[in-house]
Amino acid sequence: MDLNKQMDYGAPKPGESTIDFRDRLAQRQAEAIELRRRELAEQISDANTPAARIKIWERLHQITLPRNPTHPLLSVISVNTGLTIDEVRAEQRQRTMPAT
Repeated sequence: MDLNKQMDYGAPKPGESTIDFRDRLAQRQAEAIELRRRELAEQISDANTPAARIKIWERLHQITLPRNPTHPLLSVISVNTGLTIDEVRAEQRQRTMPAT
């Protein structure tokens, strides 16, 4: 389930009781909450590279890493990813380098 898209719970399925419909909605909501929890954990996981952690942050927040090295959002990204500001800026520099 992609949290970047608004969840469409739709209407009850033909023959589905109100209780079953509510249960299905509750299950989908629980799955969405669990997916979000896992993604937030991945964004700070030491198992991921700084680049991967920043990409996860960008995907979750639908914002790209600012290019300005003094942008105030860099400190937010640093805190949310568990990276130092220097690590965030290093990724920023890496992205501006031409591909070889």
